Amino acid sequence: MILLVVGAVSARAVATPNTAGFDLSLASRVFSAALAFAAPRVLDPVTPETLALWGLHGISALDPALSADLIAGKLQLSTNGHAIFARAAPAASDAAGWGRAAAEVEDAALLNSETLRATGTQGLIQGFFDEMFNHLDPYSRYEPPSPAEAERTKLSVDAGAGLGLMLHDHRVTVEDVVPDGPGQQAGIRVGDSIIAIEGHHVHGRLDLARDLLSGPDGAEILVRVRGLDGQVRDVPLTLAYVPPETVFSERVGDMLVIRITSFVNNTAERLSAAIEAGLAAKPAPSAVVVDLRGNRGGLLRQAVTSVALFADHGVIASTAGRDPDATHDWRIEGGDLTHGLPVIVLVDGRSASAAEIMAAAIADLGRGVVVGSATLGKGLVQTITRLPDGGELFVTWSRVLAPRGWPIQSLGVLPQICTSLPGQKTHQELADLAGGKLDLATPLAASRSVRPPLSIEKALEIRAACPASEGTDADMEAATFLTQHPDAYKAALLSP
Repeated sequence: MILLVVGAVSARAVATPNTAGFDLSLASRVFSAALAFAAPRVLDPVTPETLALWGLHGISALDPALSADLIAGKLQLSTNGHAIFARAAPAASDAAGWGRAAAEVEDAALLNSETLRATGTQGLIQGFFDEMFNHLDPYSRYEPPSPAEAERTKLSVDAGAGLGLMLHDHRVTVEDVVPDGPGQQAGIRVGDSIIAIEGHHVHGRLDLARDLLSGPDGAEILVRVRGLDGQVRDVPLTLAYVPPETVFSERVGDMLVIRITSFVNNTAERLSAAIEAGLAAKPAPSAVVVDLRGNRGGLLRQAVTSVALFADHGVIASTAGRDPDATHDWRIEGGDLTHGLPVIVLVDGRSASAAEIMAAAIADLGRGVVVGSATLGKGLVQTITRLPDGGELFVTWSRVLAPRGWPIQSLGVLPQICTSLPGQKTHQELADLAGGKLDLATPLAASRSVRPPLSIEKALEIRAACPASEGTDADMEAATFLTQHPDAYKAALLSP
């Protein structure tokens, strides 16, 4: 990166050397990189100058006696109303210049404050970003070097064998094998007993066995196994990252119920397998229930691919931002694995992000009925960059729009059938549906007609029709009713 310094220090009242160890060069590079990355990507137009001035409010947050302001073209640091440092302000669009200027102000502030000297360079950098992002959205943030590096390290060693273990008569026994995981590929089967791992005997030592079956991705280990036939064999296997299981299915009456707990990099694949296995059962199910209650989201692409398993065509979601790379229409490419079976999606106030995208798409495309309460309302997408200090910057750069063009952020997904209203209102809703009346038709039409930007007041007004709450048994009761009453199900569908 080429660092451009614009402007010069015009006055510095305190000229004694800075003995606090503030790393002016590092802070300058961090701020410059962050401003250059964020300014063209945040949702609403903002200059590096504005971002830097917001960030410099972090000085006052740490030491109220100090304040940084832009006055008559000069960036000035004051203490109790008296200027102690000033420099010419760079051009408003000069990210590198403002990064350098902000670092110089932080340097002067630390020199003149015992509190900031105790905070140090990293504390001032953290305070800068905390205040900068306070003026943006709830999800943009700065991750300092230590936590960021810890997460990167965790990802590099978070590998395993894909085996679920339990103790049975003091034997470490395989109770579950993740499909296509390292254990299955090596030939380990449910019911096998683990005798030793890398020469370490694990009889009666479940925790040790689990520890030895995890490590860096690609590590090769030798496992001694006793099969159900009593034969002992040595099994070499290679550890690999095994995504957590996120898809669980069961048959409930005539319904195939599939619970999705989050969206990781194999969720759509696992969902596809669950649908195919569930529909192959005899007798075949008459409806599919997708339970997204408590699902906090995950990977956008996995949610999009999951929707495509239930529909043949249409836009699943759109992302819209100022950066051209942030704007995209996600279209269905595939076929409906359920062959048009009724689909009922369960949501609650904890359903968020990718889960909301899936629920919104199935409802908007007229492919299913959403049951539950208003969802969380997280419809923003972040992009990430690594900064010169080893920290990471997460910047929200696009809004997610449902197929009909309404924003998920703040509004959330309003269900067609609400189970969070007091008294017997859910029963009344279902009775009205049996007669062809959708009680929430008016608020549903209002939610689908909203276009960004959306005020909090307007979002709360619409969400009040079905307040957010945790899921209850009423959700499955409503799903069962819809399965048993096809006319009610049709009345609840939104026309595509």
